[in-house]
Amino acid sequence: MNHAVFMGRLTRDPEVRYSQGENSMAVAKFTLAVNRLGRSSQNNNEQTADFINCVAFDKAGEFTEKYFRQGMRVLVSGRIQTGSYTNKEGVKVYTTDLIIQTQEFADSKSVSGDGSQSVSRPEPSQAGEDGVMSIPDGVEDPGLPFNE
Repeated sequence: MNHAVFMGRLTRDPEVRYSQGENSMAVAKFTLAVNRLGRSSQNNNEQTADFINCVAFDKAGEFTEKYFRQGMRVLVSGRIQTGSYTNKEGVKVYTTDLIIQTQEFADSKSVSGDGSQSVSRPEPSQAGEDGVMSIPDGVEDPGLPFNE
């Protein structure tokens, strides 16, 4: 089975081109920076993320073009595809790409690429300063593990 799932941030805006011919389709290419789990950088020169090349075709490519921007955190899944070509210098170059099958946003719309919130979320009307709701007077439930 060839199926991979990644969550990461776009390193730059996607590059989108359209194929030639009668039935042209969008081909969107972008790179995701995916953090490595369980690795802390003890040396500032050590890489703690992997950069995954992604390709989205047709409707997925159009979605990418319309909504994805640098810094956004997204969740993508698809299949790994390898290939090779010979560059202008005559050197064989090997490629590994994730061919997108599904993609979605991993942050809410109000969170920008740098992790800061651009729109403040409304708090529940009965929440206190710490964001926790108080138990109304007269409610007694022995199953509650705390007192007001």
